[in-house]
Amino acid sequence: MRQAFSTDDDVRSSFPPSRQTVEFGMTPSRSMPQRNLQTRNVLHTGCGTYSPRKLQAMFRGKDWRETRLDIDSSVRPDIVCSVHDMTSFVPSGAYDAVWSSHHIEHLHAHEVPRAFKEFFRVLKVDGFALIRCPDLESVAEALVRDGPDHTAYVSPAGPISVLDMLYGHGASIARGNTTMRHHTGFTADRLGRLLIDAGFAEVHTKRAADFDLWAVAFMEQAAPSAILAKLVLCGVTFDQEI
Repeated sequence: MRQAFSTDDDVRSSFPPSRQTVEFGMTPSRSMPQRNLQTRNVLHTGCGTYSPRKLQAMFRGKDWRETRLDIDSSVRPDIVCSVHDMTSFVPSGAYDAVWSSHHIEHLHAHEVPRAFKEFFRVLKVDGFALIRCPDLESVAEALVRDGPDHTAYVSPAGPISVLDMLYGHGASIARGNTTMRHHTGFTADRLGRLLIDAGFAEVHTKRAADFDLWAVAFMEQAAPSAILAKLVLCGVTFDQEI
């Protein structure tokens, strides 16, 4: 397993809605990415409410088409289902990339391996998954240093405390949005190991700024060097290998 990464803060979104267990139906006509030799398809898991800026910059060009997936039908995703069981909704080998931003921490620990195996299943043989989540190690350091109620940063949703990063955005949960709860956490080692265990051939991770942890996981026939070079142009630079 290799490690390395830094973040594009321009697309940071604090705790976008993401879901875990209940499954719903979807419109069949929207379940498959449209075929176009000039366009690649990215599956955006735990997408939350629509905003083009929620996509990492690499996926915003005309050569990428986004399919939005969420368990919450109220955010009007293209696919409504659980990320850890997409078998009835997403065919195998359908996507060139998976983008998951502040989503996997909302899963329960036992659901994460199944979700990563689903990422692996839905990707093409030369595809990759790009993942961002809270860095549990950085959050723990802030907890010890500053205390649970310390404001770690200010997001569009308001001040984010250390406790919010551990357990989910408290103000949103208090308003009844219980899907904002966090049920698990990741260090760089744990995240990378789980992705390798899911079948990915090569994984890079990095603890980045603003309590972010990133990972990119490559399928067997992917071209890591080319993909990493494109990510550099989009503000995401791997700077270290393990």
